[in-house]
Amino acid sequence: MKRRIILALLLLTVAVFVMLSEASASKNYQPMGAAMNHIDMDNQLIPDGATIQLEAKPFVKSINGSDVIMYGYNGQIPGPMIKVRQGSSIYVNFTNNLDIETTVHWHGLRLENRFDGVPVVTQEPIKPGESFLYKLDFPDEGIYWYHPHIRDDIGQEMGLYGNMLVEPVNHMSGSVNKEAALFLDDIKVVNGDIYPFNRNYADFTLTGRFGNIMLINGEADYQLNVRKGEVVRFYLTDSANTRTFNFSIENTRMKLIGGDSGRYEKETFVDSVVLSVGERYIVDVLFDKSGTFRILNNIPEENNTVTTYVLGTVNVSDEASFSMRSKSTRSKGFSILKKNYDVISDIAPFKKYRFTEPDYKLDLTVDILDEELAKQLEKMTMDVEPIEWDEDEDMAMMNSMSTSENVKWMIKDNATGKENPGYQVKVGDIKKIRIFNDPESMHPMQHPIHLHGQRFLVLTTDGKYNGNLVWKDTVLVPAGSTIDILVEFTNPEEWLMHCHIPEHAEAGMIASFTVS
Repeated sequence: MKRRIILALLLLTVAVFVMLSEASASKNYQPMGAAMNHIDMDNQLIPDGATIQLEAKPFVKSINGSDVIMYGYNGQIPGPMIKVRQGSSIYVNFTNNLDIETTVHWHGLRLENRFDGVPVVTQEPIKPGESFLYKLDFPDEGIYWYHPHIRDDIGQEMGLYGNMLVEPVNHMSGSVNKEAALFLDDIKVVNGDIYPFNRNYADFTLTGRFGNIMLINGEADYQLNVRKGEVVRFYLTDSANTRTFNFSIENTRMKLIGGDSGRYEKETFVDSVVLSVGERYIVDVLFDKSGTFRILNNIPEENNTVTTYVLGTVNVSDEASFSMRSKSTRSKGFSILKKNYDVISDIAPFKKYRFTEPDYKLDLTVDILDEELAKQLEKMTMDVEPIEWDEDEDMAMMNSMSTSENVKWMIKDNATGKENPGYQVKVGDIKKIRIFNDPESMHPMQHPIHLHGQRFLVLTTDGKYNGNLVWKDTVLVPAGSTIDILVEFTNPEEWLMHCHIPEHAEAGMIASFTVS
């Protein structure tokens, strides 16, 4: 995120950073080594109080037959899986061995503000060759992720992302045979190399940077091997710059278990799951037949047609295992839809707010500062689609003309008209926020809105009450839609709310909440 934008919004004093840095430097924690490899979901939990090593560095990776220079945490894409038990705390000794400044944002965690990873607001940028010690607290179960928060339009595209899996006290994976964490992503490769970035300002700010190759866990040909009769739990994260995914696995039954910060009130069977940038979902899938099953991204088109992209495959063998009885039990259990009474009890006190008026109303809109680009957009006659799944040739051309210098995305206070507003609340406040995505703006499209350091419930979409709630930190707001979220403010200090399309955040689509 551009320093000048953050300074204008939420500047904290350098003295605070110096104090926090000295406090971190004074501690002497013993390293335990790197976190587990991302694909090894069966490794032991990282114990409470441990320190792990994390390094951002460039490396060479093959994508569709082309060797390209990418970035990775600990030299891998995705970065190491950080797997912990709910209620624990760990330390991450992070080293920046990139050629650019960076930080690490621990997306979704309700941690101490000074470790949130927002440059200038919570810490100074980490320069190449420097290190920073983060303390991570895990009060909530769920699937989270980490990524940069300086020019993350570059960092995410180049491969800087990894998951954090927080297991509840009563571990929820006992009903499955296997777990797999999947990052859904895309990348823009032209002439055998990643399409270049402008280091002075963000580009592709109109729609965000669409890739032309879709990836799972950094691979264009992702494959997962399972055995017939197994139930697999998938932890899904959308780490693309702008692409929204409609995830499914052909010819299988899929059960929606959880979202960003834990389990739903009740499990449901679904045909597919829509993920916007930054969102996470947890689904169980039963593979009751052998064969090859494609992982799909089905994009709705005009005239009720669908364009299908194949993201990877699941290969299901007839091979017997030592746990056939266990597999049979889990297959039978798959048909049962559980109610999570502990989640229902936790959420129950907040349901009374569904009938109250919102405390704040926010509008999502855009201002086109470039005259030629504005003229081109005005010439276009198109119906407003709730989600811009991809870009056509005309939109790609206009998107290539856009930068954070000539496109100004905004979160605007509906009552005052103030752009990029800052709000004052208190610890313990419960606030309803109504978010309206203006379909009359110069370029209406979806926005994934992320709130740092707190959690919220999505109460209604376009006035329709959501009857199955889950705690979240990121919500998809389609063009023309109105979303009511209910925020439980528990975490003090200043926190950002922003569009998680990084090009939009770079172009100013930010608000803030100061919790005293």
